[in-house]
Amino acid sequence: MPEKRVVLKNCEIIDPRSIDSYIAHDGFKALAKAKAMVPDAVIGEVKASGLRGRGGAGFPTGIKWEGARKSPGDIKYLLCNADEGEVGTFKDRYLLTNDPFTLVEGIAIASYAIGTSQAFIYLRAEYRRLKRLLESAISQAKDKGFLEHVDITIREGAGAYICGEESALMDSVEGKRGEPRYRPPFPTVQGLWQKPTVIDNVETLSNIPNIILNGAQAFSQLGTEKSKGTKVFSVSGDVANPGVYELVLGTKLRELVVDLAGAESIKFVHIGGATGRIVPAAGLDSPLSFETVLGAGAVTVYNESRDVVEVVLASLEFLQDESCGKCSPCREGTVAMVDILERFAQGQARANDIQLLERLSGTMMATSLCGLGQAAPFPVVDSLQHFRTDYENRVKQKTGVG
Repeated sequence: MPEKRVVLKNCEIIDPRSIDSYIAHDGFKALAKAKAMVPDAVIGEVKASGLRGRGGAGFPTGIKWEGARKSPGDIKYLLCNADEGEVGTFKDRYLLTNDPFTLVEGIAIASYAIGTSQAFIYLRAEYRRLKRLLESAISQAKDKGFLEHVDITIREGAGAYICGEESALMDSVEGKRGEPRYRPPFPTVQGLWQKPTVIDNVETLSNIPNIILNGAQAFSQLGTEKSKGTKVFSVSGDVANPGVYELVLGTKLRELVVDLAGAESIKFVHIGGATGRIVPAAGLDSPLSFETVLGAGAVTVYNESRDVVEVVLASLEFLQDESCGKCSPCREGTVAMVDILERFAQGQARANDIQLLERLSGTMMATSLCGLGQAAPFPVVDSLQHFRTDYENRVKQKTGVG
């Protein structure tokens, strides 16, 4: 299946420095259409489209907007997550580099719908070079009169992985150390500065102009029953053609990594970044959807020469380093998991280490405060399921059994 460019339709087509170039390709027509509707009708269109958050969690976007709009209070906020700190992701960077105006228009529509006059873009520290481009896009849109109802401010992160988690992101915007918050209350009730807040990532908001301009039905006709529209993927690793691809949700993983990215002799694919799922070569016909396997859009391919234990260890070392330390299951669990995995990597695995990994994984997934600790064991659990002999053989080498 070839690419289906919806979110990326303007990338490498328009001049990202010129709003006139964007306007010439139907830019801001969706905003005009939205403003001719009542806000509840705009939210209804987004709900009818079936759009779900593209940051990984997949929460229905329209329901989130509706929750914030209905929350009491005159002050509300919209927060665009442009942190993109997940390992192996670079799709939002590509979108911001080549078409910042679609994001600005999406933010303008979302702000009108939920009833806020203040929006923020939280830009990751490593994307600092994009700040000037985004500021220019916002300034040009303001000069053209498209942002009379909302002020868009850019806030820069400081490189913390945990700030990709929505509540830690809000703490960072407020000038605090980024740490997850206890929930409830949820951001749509008490978010930034305790006010109702909608948090959507770059790709999610960049879908909005297309949905409003062309209608919810056109969007919902793409994808599966529970995964509507398209998804943008960042593909890297052992492939001939690494890069950014946009496919209809439900497309088989094989079509992305083999047909488009040119991978050969695949051993496994890591989908969703450091906390993502591991899919063996036998699972290449799995559809890419919220119902199956998806995540934030990072797809890293590993060929037969790769050691799955070493790959999993590298992921857990990263997560141990990036854990904020607020909750003990994640703070202590990632350390313990790295210690055990190091024994496997060094040929020092003990007879009960596989069982220890399984018990620790279950505890972390059930008791960690946020998605980092809850999902950190996924690569371990999946690799034990699909490549258990790789672990068992190391135990045999150490103990001399078998």
